[in-house]
Amino acid sequence: MYRLEFWYEFASTYSYPAAMRVEREALAAGVELRWRPFLLGPLFAELGWTTSPFNIQPDKGAYMWRDVARTCRRLDLPFVRPDPFPQNGLLAARIANALPDGAPRARFSRAVYRAEFADGAQIADPAVLADLLAGEGEDAPTLLAAASASETKQALRAATEQAKAHGIFGAPTWRCADGEIFWGNDRLEEALAWAVALG
Repeated sequence: MYRLEFWYEFASTYSYPAAMRVEREALAAGVELRWRPFLLGPLFAELGWTTSPFNIQPDKGAYMWRDVARTCRRLDLPFVRPDPFPQNGLLAARIANALPDGAPRARFSRAVYRAEFADGAQIADPAVLADLLAGEGEDAPTLLAAASASETKQALRAATEQAKAHGIFGAPTWRCADGEIFWGNDRLEEALAWAVALG
C-alpha cells in the first residue's frame, strides 16, 4: 500500500476540512495514511510572527474565513469561527502525539477539530480535551498525564523540527514517500495521485 503523511496543526483552519475527509479519500485511493501533528507557532516565530499570518494580513484573513466557510458548506461540514483565533493547540498536539498513530490518533484529532470548528469549544481547556478523549473511549486521566511527560513534549518538539526539515511551512501539508510535499486541503487529491504513481 502506498503511504502519505498528513501533517496538521490544530489551530489551522484548513486542516479542519482536511482531517474530516482525508481517511475516506485515502482509503478510496488505496493509500496508507500517517497522522503527523505538529506546531506552526515555532516556525512562525522564526519568521518574526507572533500570530497567524491571517491576523497579520487582514485582507488575507478575511478571504480565508470566507473560503473556509465555502469549503465546509461544500463538504457539508458545520463551521463556526473560533474565538480567539488562533487557538492554543499545544496540549491537544501533545495528546495526539501520545496516542498511537492510526485509528486512536485519527479519532481524537477529528474530535478536536469538531469541537473547535463546529462547536466553538476552547481546545486549550484540559476539561474539554478530557471529555473528547472519554467520548472516543480513551483513558483521559492517563493520556493527560502522558501529555505532560518530558518524552511526550520532546516528541512534539522533534515532530515540529522534522516538519521544518521536510520544508513544511503551513498546514495541512501532505508528504509522499519520496519527500514530495503538497500544501493545502485542496491539494489532497494531487498528493494521493502522486503517492499512487510512486508505486
